[in-house]
This record gives sequence, structure tokens and C-alpha cells, in this order.
Amino acid sequence: MVSYKELGLVNTREMFAKAIDGGYAIPAFNFNNMEQLQAIIMAAAETKSPVILQVSKGARAYANQTLLRYMAQGAVEYAKELGWKKPQICLHLDHGDSFETCKSCVDYGFSSVMIDGSSLPYDENVALTKKVVEYAHQFDVTVEAELGVLAGVEDEVSAEESHYTKPEEVIDFVSKTGCDSLAISIGTSHGAYKFKPEQCTVDPATGRLVPPPLAFNVLEEVEKKLPGFPIVLHGSSSVPQEEVDTNNAHGGKLQAAVGIPEEQLRKAAKSAVCKINIDSDSRLAMTAAIRRVFDEKPAEFDPRKYLGPARDNMKKLYIHKIVNVLGSDGKAE
Repeated sequence: MVSYKELGLVNTREMFAKAIDGGYAIPAFNFNNMEQLQAIIMAAAETKSPVILQVSKGARAYANQTLLRYMAQGAVEYAKELGWKKPQICLHLDHGDSFETCKSCVDYGFSSVMIDGSSLPYDENVALTKKVVEYAHQFDVTVEAELGVLAGVEDEVSAEESHYTKPEEVIDFVSKTGCDSLAISIGTSHGAYKFKPEQCTVDPATGRLVPPPLAFNVLEEVEKKLPGFPIVLHGSSSVPQEEVDTNNAHGGKLQAAVGIPEEQLRKAAKSAVCKINIDSDSRLAMTAAIRRVFDEKPAEFDPRKYLGPARDNMKKLYIHKIVNVLGSDGKAE
């Protein structure tokens, strides 16, 4: 058993409370490797933003749970080296699919876990979430749960159709489970292909697809039912067109990739939404930079010469999200 507090990490309780009061959202960035982690920490330290390092079950299997623990501990020390005296860094399990997975993460030093029982019948979701909460809270680890189903694909998480969260269920769910935050479905979606072309309209000026708006009416109803309670948005990458274009210009084949418009995320961040998950944008930024090097310098084979630019491009993306979308800069001096 390793306590996250020994690693210098924090849970989400205080950072969410401040975010709700301050009208901003905490960035939750997924990572799988060192370059992604470096970019996240550099961006958070430079902007003095609290940050959530997210690890999916697939990423945990890819990177190794023991390495991840020490990477998170190293991230805290690295942030201090960069001049961030009191780093506010959370290590979070994204889309835990079982009690055993969540328990393992708590035992290995995660400061927050998500149990995703959204695909289960309501009562089974309640029972599973409650079981995880009861275990995690013994160690002051915060728990995120989910009601409603997001469409799209992200690692092992896959669903053909989305189902909006039912506002009438949220009070009962939160009171029965004791969860610390709730991920809801209001039209966001996992992956770089968040919407089918037939769901979108076409911008006559650019010819590009415009996704349907988020269901802010559902979010508003949830806020009324649970005033001041932390709400989470998954599947909130914007799929920046410039990164898609760079990928495609250097050998990629990303057709009809479309994400959540940033103005809608800015609006969400000013509400009870205090955690916004971003993964696909980072993948696009990383791959775009690597493709550019491979295309323009085909003789290059030193990983530092293509992973370095990838890291720099991700850092640029993360700073943009923190400052211009979520508004979390300067909130963790």
C-alpha cells in the first residue's frame, strides 16, 4: 500500500471546490509516456494551473503501474524544479471498469479514481460505485462516477450511441453512492471522430463540418438538482483543425474528424463543470509533429529529434487549453 500523499500528490476535493467558486475548470490530461507527462507538467508549472494526470486502464497496462507511480512522484519534483513551489497535481484513474482495478490504483498511490458503471443497469451502477467509494474514502482518495453514456471510442471504452444523463436520477445516485464528482453525458463524445457527418451541418464559408451543440439544458437541470456539486465532462477534445491538417499534409488520413467547439467548453467551464477531459487533442498534436519530422527529414532516426518536437507541440496545446479554454491559469500558485 502506497499513499499518494507520500508521493506529493493531492486529491480533487479542494481543487474542485475552488474551481466551482472561481468559475473555471481543471484540465484532466491523459498520458501514456514520458513526453506527454513532461509536456503536461511544463505547461501546468508555467501557467500555475492545478492539473489532473489521467491514466486509463489501457495506459496503465501499457506503461506499467509501478513505473506510473514513480513517474507521478517524479512529476511533482520536476514541477518544483520548474519553479512551482506547491504543485497541485492529481493522479487519476480514467474509466475504471471494476472494483478490482480501482482498488489496485488506490493501493498503488493514485489520489483519485473513476468507476465507470454507466453501461450497467442503474441499481448495479449504484452498488458498484458505492463499493468503490467505501474503499477509496478510507484512504482519502476521491471518486468520480458516471451517469449517462458517451458515444465514441477511447481505449477499452466504446459505445455506438450516447444517452443523455437523466437529471431526475442524479440526487438519488449521488446520495446513495457518496461519490465526490459526477461525469454526465450532454453530447460530448470520445475520440477524434465524435460525430457522424449526418449529425453535423456544413459551414458554407469553409466547407467544414460543424457539430451539434451540447445539451446545456441537461447540464442546467443537473446543476439545479445538485447545486455546488462537481460535474465532469468526458470526451471534450476540440480536434484542432490545424493539427488535423498537419497530420494529413504529412501522410495522415484523418477524414471527417470533428470535436467539441472551444466556445462551448468555455461556457461549460464557467458552470458547475469543474473537470474537463482532454486526450485526443494531445494525440493529434503529438502525431502531427512526428509526422512532420518523418516527412521532412526521412533520414532522421534519433527519437529525441522527433519526440522533442512532439513534446513541444503538446506543451503549446496544453497551455492554450489552460489559458484560453478552461481558465485555470494562476489558480495554483
